[in-house]
Amino acid sequence: MSQGKQNLKKNGNGSNGKYTLKDIIGDIIFRHDTPESKAFDVVLLVMIVLSIIVVMLESVEALDRRFHTLFWALEWILTILFTIEYALRLYTADRRWAYVRSFYGIIDLVSIIPTYLTLFALSTQYLATVRILRLLRIFRIFKLTQFLGESRQLVSALKASRPKITVFLVTVLSCSVVIGAIMYMVESDEAGFTSIPRSIYWAIVTLTTVGYGDIAPQTTLGQFFAALVMIMGYGVIAVPTGIVTAEIANTARAEIEKQEIISCPFCDTDGLDEGDNYCRHCGSELD
Repeated sequence: MSQGKQNLKKNGNGSNGKYTLKDIIGDIIFRHDTPESKAFDVVLLVMIVLSIIVVMLESVEALDRRFHTLFWALEWILTILFTIEYALRLYTADRRWAYVRSFYGIIDLVSIIPTYLTLFALSTQYLATVRILRLLRIFRIFKLTQFLGESRQLVSALKASRPKITVFLVTVLSCSVVIGAIMYMVESDEAGFTSIPRSIYWAIVTLTTVGYGDIAPQTTLGQFFAALVMIMGYGVIAVPTGIVTAEIANTARAEIEKQEIISCPFCDTDGLDEGDNYCRHCGSELD
């Protein structure tokens, strides 16, 4: 009997304490520590990658003309399999509504909708590439918890940076409006500055150092202002990077300070890990 079955029987998760078919399916779908569940996860990941490749190849006109029927069949087969999987997750989930509202639950649902919308003559099949987000499960499946910890630090840093980034973006937008208005007065319609909104577009493109080149100033004064905007652009790139980097450092420092300092009671060696059974310095057994 697998470890999952033993745990379910021990905890009484099955109906009347018995291991039912629903429990077997749920064990395979939601657990990641049994041979059956690992095999299911690997097959699921392969299907997700295959479906994304099919959608990408279908966007190539030459390939689509030659293999359209094959791509269409594969897309529908994979979508039906994903639909069955989603239905089974709903059927076996202990907290069904919690799963539906969770990040993975929403992605699982959204990933199967685009194909069905094509029945209503909507060209939404390419939105199925959202399935790539389902690959995030790979961190749980293969127990890459250190990456999950790093991602939580990054999210915390971004949240902490939000007020500063908001103020920065409002300032940049305000400068873009002013610069756009000035360029609209300085430059002519022939140069592409036909309106203030279009001039603001040029200011944003130039300030962010993208520089598409579809609009360019022709007058000396306009080129002078453009040079100033380009120089300002380097500061625009550096400011948000510095803000987020500082918050990441603060978050990492806070995580370290939260960690409990474990010491050996026999030799007073600090920095022992929580799971250590013996002191790495004196070898004494730890309680």
